[in-house]
Amino acid sequence: MTPLIKEEPALQPLDEYNQSLMSHVHPVDWVNPSPAANYDLVVIGAGTAGLVVAAGAAGLGLGLKVALIEKSLMGGDCLNIGCVPSKCLIRSSRVVAQMREASAFGIQSPDAIDIDFAAVMQRMRRIRAGISHHDSAERFRNLGIDVFLGPAEFVDSGAIAVNTHILRFKTAVIATGARATRPQIPGLAEAGYLTNETVFSLTECPPRLAVIGGGPIGCELAQVFQRLGSQITLFHKHGHLLDREDADAAEIVQQQLLRDNLKLVLDCTLEKVETTDAGKVIHYRQNNVINTVVVDEILVGAGRTPNVDGLNLDAVGVKYDARRGVVVDDYLQTTNPRIYAAGDICMNWKFTHAADAAARIVIKNTLFSPFGLGRSKLSSLVMPWVTYTDPEIAHVGLYEREAQEKGLETNTITIPFSTVDRALADGEPEGFVKILHKRGSDQILGATIVARHAGEMISEITLAIATKQGLSALSNVIHPYPTQAEAIKKAADAYRRTLLTPRTQSLLKLLTKFS
Repeated sequence: MTPLIKEEPALQPLDEYNQSLMSHVHPVDWVNPSPAANYDLVVIGAGTAGLVVAAGAAGLGLGLKVALIEKSLMGGDCLNIGCVPSKCLIRSSRVVAQMREASAFGIQSPDAIDIDFAAVMQRMRRIRAGISHHDSAERFRNLGIDVFLGPAEFVDSGAIAVNTHILRFKTAVIATGARATRPQIPGLAEAGYLTNETVFSLTECPPRLAVIGGGPIGCELAQVFQRLGSQITLFHKHGHLLDREDADAAEIVQQQLLRDNLKLVLDCTLEKVETTDAGKVIHYRQNNVINTVVVDEILVGAGRTPNVDGLNLDAVGVKYDARRGVVVDDYLQTTNPRIYAAGDICMNWKFTHAADAAARIVIKNTLFSPFGLGRSKLSSLVMPWVTYTDPEIAHVGLYEREAQEKGLETNTITIPFSTVDRALADGEPEGFVKILHKRGSDQILGATIVARHAGEMISEITLAIATKQGLSALSNVIHPYPTQAEAIKKAADAYRRTLLTPRTQSLLKLLTKFS
């Protein structure tokens, strides 16, 4: 068995806020409890999925014995190095953008905006620390859960080792998440680089920052740091940023990034990185020509790698792939029937809300289905997601290309925000609501929204899809005027107008004439 060494994670800088955070999510004086003789449920990983499974099981009032293991920071990526810190920085960067746009609203702002990057980062740390008690080791202990800090390793199909303890279980859940993918670019490791695991420890803004990866993480952080004072060079291997998104939506974001003065290098291959007195030199190939760019720091945002290492999964018959993670069926059960998985470790949807939803499936399938109360499927979820650039892209359901691959005949209704009164009043005419529906039916198959707060709008359509409500139902929903969400009603009304036959239209015209 691999030696188990307790990891003592550290966050920088060690100011009052990070010390407060650490006191909640990895207390230095934490003493692991003596294990119970047997656990009904042992959860490995205290990110979103693991926390929800553990708290849900312990809170059922069934007297279940639950253990939760975390080798690093309670709260996982979302609290510590993902959703919470990134959205804090996004908010600050949007303030900068709005100040620069102020003259368009008749408000004169200073010619030079003084950005205190250290204060921006301190605000993030303060907010993160203030939230952290929700995910604290103490809180979960108070829920009746045995919390163990340290790395976990399966011993056999009924036991897990944590440091010197052996935890025996009836059911186990793997929720160890994922980490930033490390690109195999010659010289990159030697030059040093940032990921989402380290970038939020910065206290000074890099004057020249290269971002590798034009997906959601890369685009979000590239825009943030450009607005906060860096000169960004964003590298992407494909010909367009956010190439998995709706092409029209991705184009709007790409054009905004260009207006933010980012330098985009598309359709490129990174050849090597060198360290010189002038900075870190990135050699890249584009159009069969080798070019270089010199930067101060490199931020890698090119995908996620599942945390399967060190779990000893082979010993318990859990099939996994180093790139895709733990293999699960539609019920989130692994190839070992006593072991389930949830979250980034096993799912294509690598979102906090997806991990939360999956955790609820695991609770039902491990604790309720044995009593004949039914099983839930991952495939039954209607999953929205948001790319938090400015403007945001929010999506749910099928893209048009996916519908075509399934052989579905569809129609698309697009409402530009340039036709929505509130968007014009807000000075945000770019973007749209696009709804894909089944041809000859009001059944909604998917939707994409591009707007500054698209993420706040997508849930109405998500609810419609989840409850099998069509465009006709949305047309009957009264939307406050003026709101940008009124674009959704406009789309539904546009569908209703297609139902008017020529005879009905003639009759309505006649009635209007004599009314």
